[in-house]
Amino acid sequence: MTIERMNYPDGYFPVDEYQGRWKKVEDEMRRLGHELAIVWGKTAGHYERAMETLWLTNFWSEHSGQEPDSPIWNARGFCCVILEPGKEPELHADVATVRRRMVRCGDYFFSDDPISSVAKALNARKPRRSVVFVGSDNLPMKYASQLAEQTPGIQFEYDDNLIRRCRRIKSPRELDMFREAGQMVSSALYRVCDSLYAGKTAAEAAAEGAYELTRRGGGWLRIPVNFGNDADSQFFERDPMYGYSMGAPSKGDIVRTWIYGPTHQGYWLDPGRSLVCGGKPTSEQRSLLVDSYSITEAVMNSVKHGAKVLDVVGEAERVQARVAEEEDLAAKQWPYFGHGNGSMWEHPIINRDSVTADDIFEEGMVASGESFMTRKGVGSVGWEQNFIVTRTGIELLTTTPVFWF
Repeated sequence: MTIERMNYPDGYFPVDEYQGRWKKVEDEMRRLGHELAIVWGKTAGHYERAMETLWLTNFWSEHSGQEPDSPIWNARGFCCVILEPGKEPELHADVATVRRRMVRCGDYFFSDDPISSVAKALNARKPRRSVVFVGSDNLPMKYASQLAEQTPGIQFEYDDNLIRRCRRIKSPRELDMFREAGQMVSSALYRVCDSLYAGKTAAEAAAEGAYELTRRGGGWLRIPVNFGNDADSQFFERDPMYGYSMGAPSKGDIVRTWIYGPTHQGYWLDPGRSLVCGGKPTSEQRSLLVDSYSITEAVMNSVKHGAKVLDVVGEAERVQARVAEEEDLAAKQWPYFGHGNGSMWEHPIINRDSVTADDIFEEGMVASGESFMTRKGVGSVGWEQNFIVTRTGIELLTTTPVFWF
C-alpha cells in the first residue's frame, strides 16, 4: 500500500500513547530513587536535539532557530520538561501558547527566558534531593551556568540517557509509524536515484526527492549527493553547504546519495544508495558496488532479538577486512556499521568501542546497517538500510532498489 500525504490536525499519536511514555519514565525514576528531573531540548528550526522533549510532549517551537540573545529574550529555541513522579509533565517553552489538541503535557509555562522560568519552578518545589538533569550535552554552558546561579542550594545529577533508555524499544504505534516513514522515504530516495541515473543535476535530483517526501507530509534534513572519480568525489557531499551541487554526473560516473532527517513525526530514517549514471557499470565498478554492500548485508543478516552487538560488529568487520583495502573518508568520519534510530541516532552505535559485551539487539528496536568504501581509480560508494529488529531477524523499512544495473 502506498502512503500518500497525511495530515494529523490533532497530532499523530493519541494521548494514551504519551501517558504510556510518562509511565515508563516514572517507573525508571522510581527505580533509581529520583524525585525530580528536568529534560532539555531544542527545536525552533532544529531537529536533531528535539529528541527527548518531542517524545515526551510533541512540542515544537515556531521560532526560527537559536537566535542570538537580546535584551528581550534569552535561550531562544530551548524548552524544558519537568518530570515529577505522580504528576503530568510540566512544559516550559518560548511560544505564547500551545495547541492542547497537539501538545501533550500538564501545565504549560510560556517565557521568553526558559532558563529563568525553569529556575523559578525548581525553587518553588524546594527539592530535598538532587535534581536529575537530562540534556547536559544539549544546553549550552552559558544557560546551564545561568540555571545554576538562579537555583542556589539545588544540586544537579546528570543522566542524559534517562529518557533514551525508556524510548529505545518502540511501541506498536511507533513501529507502525516507522513503517509508514519507510514507505515515504523509500519512494523519495527512488526519485533521487532515478534522477541521478538519468544524468540530472544533483540539485534537480534532490528537488525530486524533497518533493516526493514533502507531498507525503514528511521532512528531511539533508539530501547529500556526490559523484565521479575526481579529488572531490571522496567526500560525502560534493557541496558541503547544502549537500547537493548544481553539477551533474556524466554517464558512467559512480554516484552516492542519501536522504536523512526527521522523515515522519520527527522520527529519523537515513537510507543511502550508490549507482552508476546510465546503469552500465564496468566490471570494476560492479565489484565495488557489490563488495561494499556486502558489509551492510553482514549487519542485516546477523541482527535479531538477543544478538550481541559485538557479534554483529565482528561479522561486519570480517567482511570489511575481506573487501576493503583502502581508506574511505566517510568511513573515517563515521567509523561504525550502523546505529539505533529514533528521534535521531540512538544506542547502540555498531562499533566495537561504543558497546559492551552485555549490549544486545532487542525486538522492537529500530536500527540501521551502513557501510562506505573507496577504490582508487574506481570511486567512492556507500549504503544504508533501516530496519525493525524482530524475534528472528529484521523487517526492512527502506525498500528503494539496491542495485541499479
